[in-house]
Amino acid sequence: MSADDKIHNSVEDMKGKAKEAAGKVTDNEKLEGEGKMDQSKADLKKAGDNVKDAFTS
Repeated sequence: MSADDKIHNSVEDMKGKAKEAAGKVTDNEKLEGEGKMDQSKADLKKAGDNVKDAFTS
């Protein structure tokens, strides 16, 4: 996994957390859900990259 991938996944996770927090503050369930989904996607990408790393090491 390249450093760019790690950075991109971390940024996506942070954006998701920000969306979730903004959704909670504004009582916007849609935005909150989008934030959780973004975090889940980032987590899945991180897990997939970890599997790739395990097989290439």
